[in-house]
Amino acid sequence: MVLRLVLCTGLWLIVVLNVLAVPGAKKQEQQCSSARKSTSIREIKTKKKDSTKVWPFKNDQLLHIKDHDFAIRPGFGGAPVPVGIDVQIESIDRISEVDMDFTMTFYLRHYWKDERLSFPSTRNKSMTFDGRLIQRIWVPDVFFVHSKRSFIHDTTLENIMLRVYPDGNILFSLRITVSAMCFMDFSRFPLDTQNCSLELESYAYNEEDLMLYWKHGNKSLNTDEHVSLSQFFIEEFSASSGLAFYSSTGWYNRLFINFVLRRHIFFFVLQSYFPAMLMVMLSWVSFWIDRRAVPARVSLGITTVLTMSTVITGASASMPQVSYIKAVDIYLWVSFLFVFMSVIEYAAVNYLTTVEERKQFKKRGKISGIYNIEAVQAMAFDGCYHDSETDIDMTPFSINSEEYSVTSKNPGIPTTDSAPLKRKKSLRGHVGRIILKNNHVIDTYSRIVFPTMFIVFNFFYWGFYV
Repeated sequence: MVLRLVLCTGLWLIVVLNVLAVPGAKKQEQQCSSARKSTSIREIKTKKKDSTKVWPFKNDQLLHIKDHDFAIRPGFGGAPVPVGIDVQIESIDRISEVDMDFTMTFYLRHYWKDERLSFPSTRNKSMTFDGRLIQRIWVPDVFFVHSKRSFIHDTTLENIMLRVYPDGNILFSLRITVSAMCFMDFSRFPLDTQNCSLELESYAYNEEDLMLYWKHGNKSLNTDEHVSLSQFFIEEFSASSGLAFYSSTGWYNRLFINFVLRRHIFFFVLQSYFPAMLMVMLSWVSFWIDRRAVPARVSLGITTVLTMSTVITGASASMPQVSYIKAVDIYLWVSFLFVFMSVIEYAAVNYLTTVEERKQFKKRGKISGIYNIEAVQAMAFDGCYHDSETDIDMTPFSINSEEYSVTSKNPGIPTTDSAPLKRKKSLRGHVGRIILKNNHVIDTYSRIVFPTMFIVFNFFYWGFYV
């Protein structure tokens, strides 16, 4: 009985305690739920204020990006997509004759229509995006034919602009630098004119899927006013179009940016042409030097030949290495030939003079004797070999006459000390007559023939190339 009473009392106490604890638990649950609601309201308010987190969702919803497959071109299965192109050339950075390429920086703009991106707009305003949206929609896959290097400028972000209009028209603009090949002809270098072109084409879509065209015709190609080059005049910019055929994939639309470059000639005149002219004219000086002055004429000839070799080597180092003859090569090598022929001319004069001298001495029987000794002494004195009849005949007379006058006036002066003085006076008195009479016929004709031939060569050269 006692145990039953204890058990009943314990059960009654437990029930009473549970009844008293229920209202407090409900109050705690209500407080927790109210705290949760307040924090959620605050989060919603903060989300509404942070517009950057809401815009991507709105763009996706407004442009229907998730509702379409943009891996497929617009109008798939129908007519080809017309893609208009226009170009704004910012600069031509470099023209390399050695690598046969050019580097150009320009703005490339694409225009097409994709109705999948159309959106309602009461004010008919477009939306502009940067490069982050490009990866999620379809864009034309234009590439540059014969390009070596190219890149999109990325300072401070990628220079890409995408503008979408409410009716689905799209403008896609890039700022690009491209290095492309230019097939140059240097047969007229440096009096040449080069025609270069940059070619644009779709890589994947042939003419059945995509049609490239110039958006504004010939006015689609624009240039900045300050576009210039150090070695070239930019004579013309033009836009053209055509078709390219590949045996495995078919026909593709191709657009051409053509420009004509005419080289500045003044730099090469100072660097190559003018030094060559001076060396040729300097080689003619030897025709006016006494034929007996062997050291003077030989040293002058060798100096001009070596200088022309240096000019040719220096000019070739800065020129493209091609297998055919250039215009500047013709001029430099013809000039070298003129200089070389002046050396050969004196070799002929010297040889013929020696032969003539031997004949004269054999006729008179004076191969050995006082005159031969005096000629050798004269050569040792002034560097000239005196072999003419006038010099041989008049020298003893002049020496004897001066010797007599000097000894008669100054008997105390020995004759041996006055020999150099006598020699100088005899040369001064007869130098004009000796030079005129000792001119070889080859020297006489060379003074006229060499300049005349060089003037005729320049007349035909500049008349043909300029």
